[in-house]
Amino acid sequence: MSICEGFVGAIGETPLIRLPRLSAETGCEILGKAEFMNPGGSVKDRAALAIIQQAEASGALRPGGAVVEGTAGNTGIGLAHICNARGYRCIIVIPETQSQEKIALLRTLGAEVHTVPAAPYRDPNNYQKVAGRMAADMDNAIWANQFDNTANRDGHYSTTGPEIWAQTGGFVDAFVAATGTGGTLAGVSRALKERSRNVRAYLADPAGSSLYRYVREGEPVATDGHSITEGIGSSRVTANLEGTAIDDAFCIPDSESVPMVYRLLREEGLFLGSSSGVNVCGAVHVARALGPGHTVVTILCDGGGRYYSRLFNPEWLAERGLSGS
Repeated sequence: MSICEGFVGAIGETPLIRLPRLSAETGCEILGKAEFMNPGGSVKDRAALAIIQQAEASGALRPGGAVVEGTAGNTGIGLAHICNARGYRCIIVIPETQSQEKIALLRTLGAEVHTVPAAPYRDPNNYQKVAGRMAADMDNAIWANQFDNTANRDGHYSTTGPEIWAQTGGFVDAFVAATGTGGTLAGVSRALKERSRNVRAYLADPAGSSLYRYVREGEPVATDGHSITEGIGSSRVTANLEGTAIDDAFCIPDSESVPMVYRLLREEGLFLGSSSGVNVCGAVHVARALGPGHTVVTILCDGGGRYYSRLFNPEWLAERGLSGS
């Protein structure tokens, strides 16, 4: 028998899914790591677990304690699940601009949710900074600090990257992902490049983020436009991303990523969120840049059910000049 030990035991070892339509179009193997199949529904389960395990091991988080985090949703959802399983209090600070589905789910999971106005990172009222101050004022509490806590990156380095290597039998030419915290891209690319110097790492960045120019030009400067995507893109280089060797970057506008989400649903049968659309668009760009015969891996981050009111709402999209076709 193969039996997982509780919620935590079910995190990781997700399938690697071949995307046949896009593979045929590009002449490359386009593979998506099915992180939406984690028990909490997203890739962020891994970061949440790594952060809590590191805090427990260091003694920073003791029985009956609290975990506080500023999050766009998915990391908070993973933390809430694990806190329930471990007996911790979970306190989440989230921008009020995030989808109502994620905010409602966090409350259903038992998290104490504080919505705050969206504010740039430099603002002291930025949701991450609010979470940090809240944790500092509490006893037996940690600020998860997913952006600059490198336990996030280390979790992907020790699990996601080696899983991809094993699942491809070492035949992987490139890994591409969007990044918010930087943990997934940094951890996976470091693990893969350590195993083969020929593996290339690429960033897929939504419009309005500063990381595309950081990779291309060395300075984080925002590109034109904005994006409806949640949880990816950044105005700064996080501690998780810092020092990671990234070979190139692609800027993916919503006009490209939103139709890709609908293609994945209609052609591949995969009901996914907007960040997965950005990632798969990035994989297609990489495949075309490298040419036929290569294997390109990306992340299928979370399911589409957390975005009904926006990404899968034709009227909401139309108001923003977008459509799924």
